[in-house]
Amino acid sequence: DTHGNVVHLFERDCSLQRRHQKVIEEAPAPGMDAATREAVCRAAVNAAKAVDYVGAGTIEFIADASEGLRPDRIWFMEMNTRLQVEHPVTEAITGQDLVEWQLRVASGEPLPKRQDELAIDGWAMEARLYAEDPAKGFLPSIGRLATFRLGGGVRIDTGVEQGAEISPFYDPMIAKLIAHGPDRDTARTTLGAALRESAIWPLRTNAGFLVKALAHPAFATGTLDTGLIERAGDALMPSSEPSATALTRAAATLASGQGPQRFRLNAPSRDEALFLLDGAPHAVRLLDASAASSPASSALVAEEGQTWLLSPWRVDGAPGGGAADGSIQSPMPGRVMAVAVAAGDRVAKGQKLLTLEAMKMEHSLAAPFDGEVADFNTREGAQVSEGALLARIER
Repeated sequence: DTHGNVVHLFERDCSLQRRHQKVIEEAPAPGMDAATREAVCRAAVNAAKAVDYVGAGTIEFIADASEGLRPDRIWFMEMNTRLQVEHPVTEAITGQDLVEWQLRVASGEPLPKRQDELAIDGWAMEARLYAEDPAKGFLPSIGRLATFRLGGGVRIDTGVEQGAEISPFYDPMIAKLIAHGPDRDTARTTLGAALRESAIWPLRTNAGFLVKALAHPAFATGTLDTGLIERAGDALMPSSEPSATALTRAAATLASGQGPQRFRLNAPSRDEALFLLDGAPHAVRLLDASAASSPASSALVAEEGQTWLLSPWRVDGAPGGGAADGSIQSPMPGRVMAVAVAAGDRVAKGQKLLTLEAMKMEHSLAAPFDGEVADFNTREGAQVSEGALLARIER
């Protein structure tokens, strides 16, 4: 504050990162002992005093924890002169409102608490929920939030609501979910449950990815580092389709006069019917009593943080063309940043054709196979919509 007072509110751990961006944050830090905490927090206070700092700020350190957290293996990295996205975990374990503290200090008041009046209460974790598709390299997912329901039992900080439009012009984070409990495992399992119960449609989110990350053995035991996500790879990717049980349950709300089809392929017959799962044909097993008296026109299937749309089969329901037939479509609304080929060029599989920019990120589109650029329908600087045909490759 402006009266010469400086206090710390303990530490946070932000080791779980993807491409140097924080994914899940927690407080206190796993593996932190009292002596190391005292050394780190004292260094942060001294840094703030050295520059006569006023207001909320975060000192970031990087640690070599290969032999456990030790004061002599922790180094200063930078200072962020603001509240950070993950400040709610600090609020949860201290019981303090940091935004209120900022306003009081800015108005000339002294800090509301002395250092000896602050203590750690339990454990808190925060997950950043993004409108992005893990199955497509975490490309931003743009459009209207027709359904936006988040699980309970946690604090939710969000600036969007059901019916809101997610545009390509801003960061794709749509909510933060913060769990607080008496210990780390309680906070972790509470956060995971809230994410698993969420249903968001038709936009894709990283909720299923977060559920997998929270359940990973290294994270569950607190033996994580900044390279965990990269090492885990596909083990953290959510399922591409719901379980058979979830589909059968959803199909029960849709089934009516359409009787099940008997499928037999060198095996006992099963009662199944064709439905559309996110627009693609999908056989779903039906129960004997699964015909609904007033069938719905479609049903959302929410499981493990993922959401799919199940609808009745129709003949025109087959999906259209895509990269497999050489059609290069825009995966999202955005701007063409660079063009690497022209109509008539020969290209090799994996060769970059053009680069799109959306939500502060660049995404390259590549040739799906060896061939010739038969059509090229865009130019550098052009704004394109999701699904727009940008190019066509012929074998």
